[in-house]
Amino acid sequence: MASGKWKTVASAGFGVVLLAGSAFADDALKLTELSPNGADACFGRVYDAAHLKAHPKQKVARIFFYYGHDPVSRPNEEPAANSDSSYNAFVATTVRGAKAPEWAGGWCNHESEDGKTGPIHCGMDCDRTLASLKVDDKGRLILTDVQPDLYLDAGSEEELGAAEYDRQALGKEDDNFRLDPMLAATCKAEFARIDPIDPALGPPLRERLKPDQAFCYGRDYDAAHLVAHPDQLTQSIRVFRGSVELASFASGGDAANWPDGADIAVTVTTRQKSAEVTQTYTCQGEADQWRCAASSKMSDFSCDIAQKEIFLKRGADGTMMLANPNSSLAIVDLCSKAADGKTKSDDKVYRLQPMPQSACAP
Repeated sequence: MASGKWKTVASAGFGVVLLAGSAFADDALKLTELSPNGADACFGRVYDAAHLKAHPKQKVARIFFYYGHDPVSRPNEEPAANSDSSYNAFVATTVRGAKAPEWAGGWCNHESEDGKTGPIHCGMDCDRTLASLKVDDKGRLILTDVQPDLYLDAGSEEELGAAEYDRQALGKEDDNFRLDPMLAATCKAEFARIDPIDPALGPPLRERLKPDQAFCYGRDYDAAHLVAHPDQLTQSIRVFRGSVELASFASGGDAANWPDGADIAVTVTTRQKSAEVTQTYTCQGEADQWRCAASSKMSDFSCDIAQKEIFLKRGADGTMMLANPNSSLAIVDLCSKAADGKTKSDDKVYRLQPMPQSACAP
């Protein structure tokens, strides 16, 4: 979860699963075994070379467990109104040879009807298990029931095949971890290694682009670029919100949930035909990107194109990145069979510059 790469929700393509926001209200810490005073609690362990040599089937070299407010979230594109989550537990592990940790979040409670006694179970989305917990007499946290597919989708063993599943899954000895209590700042520093913020990217798009603000981003490719990229069809591209899109959001949008429900328009000309083709998309914030589904509003196509998607991300130095993983730009008729497959040309990722509104639409 929470990678800086373009990913789709259910696979390793584009988009990302939703990040958890603030974990829970300040007064909701109830597991006094983990946090006697109600403060955020951190436990961790870094295994030395001798331990790893003695346990060749253990992949995890570093592991940290954080109970408290979300240590992973960073300024992103999700609406502020929807940023809260019930997550109160977070695990970060770094396997041998990896440069950064992977992480998972869930929620922990006592396994009893009153929620105050019994073993502590930590669950995840889709009825999965994060871990079972107990604290020993020295204050160390014991993590058990850690699943090999902790960071993989349900059913991934069948989908990936045995060899690839074994490569991506945790090892056969990655369970029964005994973690030492540590300062909360230590866990926060570890989770910060997952996806470091790039200062060059600046504020997220939802802050940079306001609900009542028109904008225009685009790029015109010169002859030299097109010669160097013979498989690229796009000659000119614009991404914008003009008066029509602003009026649409003003009449039915909710500024508190911005950018959810925001309409954008994408205009493309190709080297085969000089006529502009425009497609409208309706967006929602998802982790560090806008996920935008093709819409029939103000478009040149009238078929059911809701599954055609593009993704927008902030780029360095004020640019905007547009990703087109499924031929969902209007470089072809989105209703045609030619639009059904993956993009095979160079028309996949665009780095767009801010332009005057006159370059797009009024």
